[in-house]
Amino acid sequence: MSVSATEQRLCEVIARRRDALLDDLRLHVGIPTGGANSAGLDESRERFSARCMALGATPTLTPGTPRPSWLTMSLDDAAAESPSPPTALLSRTANRSGLKLLLSGHLDTVHEPSSPFRSLTLNSDGKTATGPGCVDMKGGLVIAMAALEALDEIGASVAWSFILNSDEETGSYHSDDALRQAGAQHDVGLALEPALPDGSLVVERPGSGQFMLEARGRAAHVGRDFTSGVSAINALSHSVLDAAKIADPANGLICSIGRIIGGVAPNVVPDHARAWGNVRYFTAEAESLAAAQLDALASSGSNLPSVTVHRSFNRPAKPLTPGTQKLADLTRAVATDLGQTMPFAKTGGVCDGNNLQAAGCPTIDTLGVRGGGLHTPQEWIDLSSLVERCQLLAILMHRLSQRESL
Repeated sequence: MSVSATEQRLCEVIARRRDALLDDLRLHVGIPTGGANSAGLDESRERFSARCMALGATPTLTPGTPRPSWLTMSLDDAAAESPSPPTALLSRTANRSGLKLLLSGHLDTVHEPSSPFRSLTLNSDGKTATGPGCVDMKGGLVIAMAALEALDEIGASVAWSFILNSDEETGSYHSDDALRQAGAQHDVGLALEPALPDGSLVVERPGSGQFMLEARGRAAHVGRDFTSGVSAINALSHSVLDAAKIADPANGLICSIGRIIGGVAPNVVPDHARAWGNVRYFTAEAESLAAAQLDALASSGSNLPSVTVHRSFNRPAKPLTPGTQKLADLTRAVATDLGQTMPFAKTGGVCDGNNLQAAGCPTIDTLGVRGGGLHTPQEWIDLSSLVERCQLLAILMHRLSQRESL
C-alpha cells in the first residue's frame, strides 16, 4: 500500500510547517515544567488546551488525586508533598465515526526550573538540538498538536481525544484515575513517548511498583547505654538484602533499592530508618510473586526491631497483546509507505501506556520524536524527526479513523 492522495496532502501540509514545528518546540522547551513547577505546568496545559479547543474539542479538567505520603523520601511523616496537579482531557469525538483515538502526553519533565539547562539550543551540525524535555516529551506534544491541526486543515473526520497529565515522571499517581477512565472510553491509545534512537517502536513493557521498607528500633547513647538500644538501621539492612533476593532478572523480575535514610548521628543508636525501592515485572504472575515476597519482609508482633512494608504497584505490565500487535503492524505499514524503517522492540521502561492498556485500550507508546540523553543535561532531539514523526502520526490517525475495529 502506498500513501493516498489525501495522505499526500497531509504530508505536504506538515512539511510546510517545518519552521513552525521548530518554533513551537523552542517555545515549549522554554517553559519550565519540572514536576514541582505548577506555574509552568499550568501555562503549558493552557496553551495546548486552547489549541485543541480551537479545533472544536471539549475540555475536561480532572483534579489530581493524592499519592501515598510514604513515597516522599524523608524520615519526617509531615514532609511537604508536591501539589496534586490536574489532568486535562480534550475531546473531539462527537458526530465522528471510526475508532475513537486517544492521544496521550505528559507535560512534566525531570528538569527543575533552577537548572541552568533551560532552553532549546541548536547544535553546530544543524541537525540536532538540546534542551530540557525536547525529546521527553515536548517534541512529542508538539508533533501531536501539529498532526491534529493538519488533519483539521484537510477536513479529515477523526474521532480523537488528547489527555495531558503532569506527573508521568513520578509515576502518574495523581493522574492514574483519569488515565484509566479515558482509556476505558477509547478504542486505541497513541502515546507520544520518544521513539528509540533508531526509530524503533516499543511493543512490550514491564509493569512497575514502588515500595518502602520502614524499620523501627530504640534510640540510645552509643557510649553510655548501647545495650539498651535497638538499631533500626541494622534491621533495615537485613530487609534490604532480603529484598534484593526477590530479583530474578533472567525471568524478567527486577527488585532494586534506590535510597536509604536513617539515624540522626554516629553516636546514637538509630531508632528509625527507611528504604525505597522499585520492582519491575513482565507478567501478572511475577507481579503477584513480588508483592507476596515483599509483604513477607514485614515483621509480626510488637517486639523491636520492627519492619513495615508499604507498596503501590501502579503500573501493570504491558504485554504484546493481539490488539497491540495489530496496532503496531498498522503503524509500521505507515512507516514503510513513508520510506521509514520501524523495528519493534521490548524495553524495561514504563509509561502511561501501561495504564491505558490496563484499562482495555490497546496502546502503542513510542510515537514521539527521535533523540536521546533522556533525563540528562545532554538531552537531544533529531530535528528531522519533527516532520517525519508528525507525518507518521497524522497518517496513522487518518487510517485508523477509516476503521470500525482493529
